[in-house]
Amino acid sequence: GYFLPLAADLVSALPDIPLLEFAGEAPPWFFWGKVALLAVGIVAGLAWPPLRPLRQFFAMLLVIYLAEHLRVWGEMSALWQGWFGGASASFTQEMPGIQLMRLALALMGALLALRFRPGQFHLAKGDLAAPAEPVRWLGLKQPEPWTRLGRNLAVFVSLGTLAFLLLAERPSLPILARALPLLPAVLVFAAMNSFGEGVTYKASLLAPLGPVVGKSQALLLTAALFGLGHYTGVPYGVAGVVMAGFLGWLMATSMWETKGLFRAWFIHFLQDVLIF
Repeated sequence: GYFLPLAADLVSALPDIPLLEFAGEAPPWFFWGKVALLAVGIVAGLAWPPLRPLRQFFAMLLVIYLAEHLRVWGEMSALWQGWFGGASASFTQEMPGIQLMRLALALMGALLALRFRPGQFHLAKGDLAAPAEPVRWLGLKQPEPWTRLGRNLAVFVSLGTLAFLLLAERPSLPILARALPLLPAVLVFAAMNSFGEGVTYKASLLAPLGPVVGKSQALLLTAALFGLGHYTGVPYGVAGVVMAGFLGWLMATSMWETKGLFRAWFIHFLQDVLIF
């Protein structure tokens, strides 16, 4: 019962956080140590029956980590920076490359790891009117259709994200006015980013976890991995981990209960529009 959460913690961003706070960065071997742990988990599943059902989850995490490492390596190459610019590149020059790479890696890595089984992968619109199961601590005391719940969550989560960004970044009105002409590009990149992250960090983890550990633990582990990865992202810090973890849980829940990606994608899309 405790093995899977412990293993997920060890290979998540959680061990990196103290090093980031006190040393400024995690050493390179930290990443390869996580890769080695995942490889050991996959091999151990061949010999130890209790681990066998989790091999696909470990393999999926391994694919994600290696794909992300490949993406970062590619973005640092001279060829890539010649196409999409380096550290001083503008938003519209840099972002197409980042999103194309993330989208390609999400589709190739995740689908290959799951042997081209999109039905297990929530790669469908889903039933948008499916009932959401009650969640008393969220104030949801009886089933409610995702058409209404999804709309309300999109509004409340977007307002919370906007408040965080305004308080943390304090953008001036002239800067916001200068950003308006970029809105079409923002919409395109937000759509790509929310789809790529939805497939990579939610669908690809729910698919192997759900049949093994059940709904509750699959949702919590997916949300924890997604939230911890935002410690250095946007939103960032401890508040960012909590916000992203909660949002990850909501989106993963919507995917599980609607059997599709659309509702989670749309909520995430709105957040990315505000962030970008």
